[in-house]
Amino acid sequence: PIFDEAELIVDTNQLTIADVMKAEGYATAVIGKWHLGFGEGKPDWNGELKPGPLELGFDYYFGIPTVNSHPPFVYVENHGVVGLDPDDPIVYGKTAETKVFDEKFKIDKMGGAKAAHALYDDEMVGTTLKNKAVDWIKTHKDQPFFLYFATTNIHHPFTPHPRFKGTSEAGRYGDFIHELDWIVGEVMKTLDEENLADNTLLIFTSDNGGMINRGGQDAWRAGHRQNGDLLGFKFDSWEGGHRVPMIVRWPGKVEAGSRTDQLISNVDMLHSLASLVGYELKEGDAPDSYNMLPVLLGTTGEELRDNLVIAAFRPSNIALRQGDWMYISAKGGGGFGARNPGDHAFGGPPALKFAGEVNSDIEDGKFKPNAPDQQLYNLATDLSESTNVINQYPEVAEKMRQKLEEIRKAGSSR
Repeated sequence: PIFDEAELIVDTNQLTIADVMKAEGYATAVIGKWHLGFGEGKPDWNGELKPGPLELGFDYYFGIPTVNSHPPFVYVENHGVVGLDPDDPIVYGKTAETKVFDEKFKIDKMGGAKAAHALYDDEMVGTTLKNKAVDWIKTHKDQPFFLYFATTNIHHPFTPHPRFKGTSEAGRYGDFIHELDWIVGEVMKTLDEENLADNTLLIFTSDNGGMINRGGQDAWRAGHRQNGDLLGFKFDSWEGGHRVPMIVRWPGKVEAGSRTDQLISNVDMLHSLASLVGYELKEGDAPDSYNMLPVLLGTTGEELRDNLVIAAFRPSNIALRQGDWMYISAKGGGGFGARNPGDHAFGGPPALKFAGEVNSDIEDGKFKPNAPDQQLYNLATDLSESTNVINQYPEVAEKMRQKLEEIRKAGSSR
């Protein structure tokens, strides 16, 4: 896990989207959840947090250094903790003076830094990040810019601003979604007010499916379905773990209301944006990224990506999507595995029972004795992955297993 003791996990020599945009004259910023580590070795939270975002192509960074569920509960700007008093440093083994919420963990791990912790108000994080994003856009409106805005909505703990509390019918989870909707709306309104909308490509997406943690369970009981009819939850190789929305707005370039069923992944952003700004990728750059810009612009009906590797939480459950087929190399979704309602990391067969989801390998929250060791689904006819058809189509599964092995050995998929 990439938390407070993790160094920067991205090689600073590796090409990033920010590198590409910066090379083509764009101002670059990341605002929000970082969660990729800082420094070399254990980060020095009382010193310079370097390397970090600024060493990966970004001109500016402000946000949550790890994630809003884990310490330190402070803001970081560029290379340092915001509001840190050298006479009151961050101290390991001391309880932080920070608000307590369910599914906010390890408050007792990193304390001290009273002034820095006081600036971090969980219920104001969404507003704070929104304000930073809007201000940055306004400051850079007269030049090309690239903003990666990683909101903490809707990662746990679910801490909506008081103005959004009780506005949904799905508890704090739903209220947090309402706040996210407002945040996105404020960014869009800013683009409109600054006359930037027609010349700005706006992409809204996520990095994983909804989680069935305690807040998620409360929302489910209230009737909210995080992942619709898709099977499974966050970290699963089942569709509910990784199939996410992707909404694109670019007036005059991307047709409003248009849809595509093309296979696309977040990793395709690098190649696609490089193509957009005219950056020429070199050999070895973006080894798993495909140029999907023609799909976004509606200039091709050709299938540009014919397969996609899906990595679940457990390496045993690595999966391959190819055409309409999904092959999973082990039983289950491979995600969280806590077994009881009320558990934070609730997942697997018991979670399917809780949610009333159906899968042919599972009965009453347990794997059937004769459940196959691998899985195969035809998503064209069974998007909910209710029926494992690996015994009916063993030759399809074997070809996909071989293809997955080829990709793993090659070290790239493109």
